[in-house]
Amino acid sequence: MNGFGLSRTDPYGFERCHDWDSYSKVMDKYECVLNRRSMRWSKLLQQKPHVKKDLTVKRFVRKGVPNELRAKVWMSTSGAQERLESKPGYYRSLLDMQHDARLKETIHLDIHRTFPDNVFFQSQAESGLQRALYNVLLAYGHHNKDVGYCQGMNFIAGYIIIITKDEEKAFWLMDSLLGRILPDYYSPAMLGLRTDQEVLGELVKAKAPAVAQLMAQYPGIWSVVASRWFICLYVDVLPIETVLRIWDCLFYEGSKVIFRVALTLIRHNQPEILRARSLQDVCQCFKRITCGVFTLDCHTFMQKIFAEPGSLPMATIDNLRGKCRDGIQDKSRRLA
Repeated sequence: MNGFGLSRTDPYGFERCHDWDSYSKVMDKYECVLNRRSMRWSKLLQQKPHVKKDLTVKRFVRKGVPNELRAKVWMSTSGAQERLESKPGYYRSLLDMQHDARLKETIHLDIHRTFPDNVFFQSQAESGLQRALYNVLLAYGHHNKDVGYCQGMNFIAGYIIIITKDEEKAFWLMDSLLGRILPDYYSPAMLGLRTDQEVLGELVKAKAPAVAQLMAQYPGIWSVVASRWFICLYVDVLPIETVLRIWDCLFYEGSKVIFRVALTLIRHNQPEILRARSLQDVCQCFKRITCGVFTLDCHTFMQKIFAEPGSLPMATIDNLRGKCRDGIQDKSRRLA
């Protein structure tokens, strides 16, 4: 049982009073999908107890990982399990060391702002996920001193802790995301994030040229409408079950998944976007297109992200990243 219909709090601890009827209808249908996927994953893992990347596992990941297996699959496919096993005791050593006072203070400020409506993160919750979140962010800040702590990381760590219920696993999954899958998203200059916002603009020129023409009227628009999508990896932007399905693929396939999601949202809602007549219209539209049944029905949405944008080779993204990064750095040098 996944517990979708038991209360107005979903299985992840979030209250859903505002869209409960739509959520219940979609989740009642989705529970049948989950039950089928659970049986198929169980059968697969009987044959292959250790999750290794191959075409079968890739197909299974794209169709959805049962929540009870998510921690195991994420750890294996992201390389986090291998890193954990290669450095036994490392996470604990980070917590036992002398801590930077400014890092501690900065993290403390954001802990109570992280999912305040989630029952697992409320201060009186017995699960103590606030403490686990603090520990993971503190350890990561010392592990990666170039990044330290940056706003947005708390939401990502919070989602991971909800799934893993394990600080050390959450730490190593953060390491995989921020160190390998999304390098330079959270560095002081945020060069990776700024680069990928421009890459999205270039991809929209190819995949939705009419939208690109509209957006060209507003310089810097992609940093306005897409920065939260990327820096929070769609957390608090899309419904949680949809975000977790995206992350299933993100840990397996890498960062091109975030572009597939963005392009699908844009292409699917192209008529509405094209009706925008001002910068304010555009910004409001990009908020609206992340809501509603299209994004709530995570199973159909995930099928769309691998069909709607068409071919999207990693080589294309890498080439665009190189060009966009060079452009950003050249502009910075000219302004210096």
